[in-house]
Amino acid sequence: MSASKENEPLIEIKLKNGTITLLGTAHVSKASADKVEELIGTGHYDSVAVELCPSRHNSLVNPNALAKMDLFQVFREGRVTMVIANLALGAYQQRLADQFGIEPGAEQRIAIKLAEEAHLPLLLIDREISTTLKRVAGNLPWWQKWSLFAGLLASLVSREEVSEEDIERLKEGDILEATFAEFAEERKDLYDPLIDERDRYMAARLLQEIEHSDHGNLLVVIGAGHMKGITRYIDEMQQPPAEVIEALDQIPPPSRWPKIIPWLITLLVLSGFAIGFMRSPELGWQLVQDWVLINGGLSALGALLAMAHPLTVITAFVAAPLTSLNPAIGAGMVTASVEIYLRKPQVGDFSKLRNDTTELKGWFRNRVSRTLLIFFFSTLGSAIGTYLAGFKIFGQLAG
Repeated sequence: MSASKENEPLIEIKLKNGTITLLGTAHVSKASADKVEELIGTGHYDSVAVELCPSRHNSLVNPNALAKMDLFQVFREGRVTMVIANLALGAYQQRLADQFGIEPGAEQRIAIKLAEEAHLPLLLIDREISTTLKRVAGNLPWWQKWSLFAGLLASLVSREEVSEEDIERLKEGDILEATFAEFAEERKDLYDPLIDERDRYMAARLLQEIEHSDHGNLLVVIGAGHMKGITRYIDEMQQPPAEVIEALDQIPPPSRWPKIIPWLITLLVLSGFAIGFMRSPELGWQLVQDWVLINGGLSALGALLAMAHPLTVITAFVAAPLTSLNPAIGAGMVTASVEIYLRKPQVGDFSKLRNDTTELKGWFRNRVSRTLLIFFFSTLGSAIGTYLAGFKIFGQLAG
């Protein structure tokens, strides 16, 4: 094993079946992109591996993929939070890149382009971003998930510029780790899925490729923060690589409580109404009024904060008290559907989505991202309203 620190960090690992050369890069560094071009241009390598998963690779080579997004499918499959998180991550990286006139992932793009031109096999060695984020979420209790998500959205508000020295320091970290830096420091439950597990995953993928394919000299383009971990895991791995990959691809099983609790709440609220009406019609109607005003009011407030159409705000107020009593249908699905009907996203909204979401006002200007926010905030408002109204109802019954 040998290492070079000239310009960009470089580590060469000699194995029985071939040689792995790790090139450490910063994902928004022109120097990194230039180094990738220089190394592939030598003709020394038989194949190229990049720190990308299939979905991130697709977003790089097919930037118009977002224009084909089916919003209703996103809503039905409960992927709104994941889509917003991915857009926010992309916005963070784009904002850094815009300061220095280089597109995000330029070193990955040039590696993909040159590998194709030289007819070299291209290996995607990183774990799916959605799997990584789901494993992060699986490590956290629900209140910390909201805190993490809120912090990610808050990063969109910050307009603080980053120095070129700070950009180069990304070679000592990772774009995901940098995004969640405020939360990830000394947090093993975040560090493991964000960094350590991916180090192990990529090491296993590289060993798998070297052992079962004729790659010879393999150039690996990765964020430099992964170099130490990948090198260590390549050296120490005893378990078959396929078993390591399978284990790290597992998504934590969802807790049954998030599915059970809404039905329990529905049962309790309806029971509260029944008790109230049995005591007196006046009390029963007072409880119903509290439920509608609190639940519908907070859902409408959420829609209003997301700059929904006035009719969508009214719909949130009317729909939330009803949908909260039927967990199979969420308030967000109703409000988002009405918003799409009233202000249908145009083709241009989809094509400009990635650029618009690099700044806060763009999230509200673009009809696609605004609809996602309306879904999210009206749902959140209804959820908060359900608990507050429930406590108020049983407080009155107990009083």
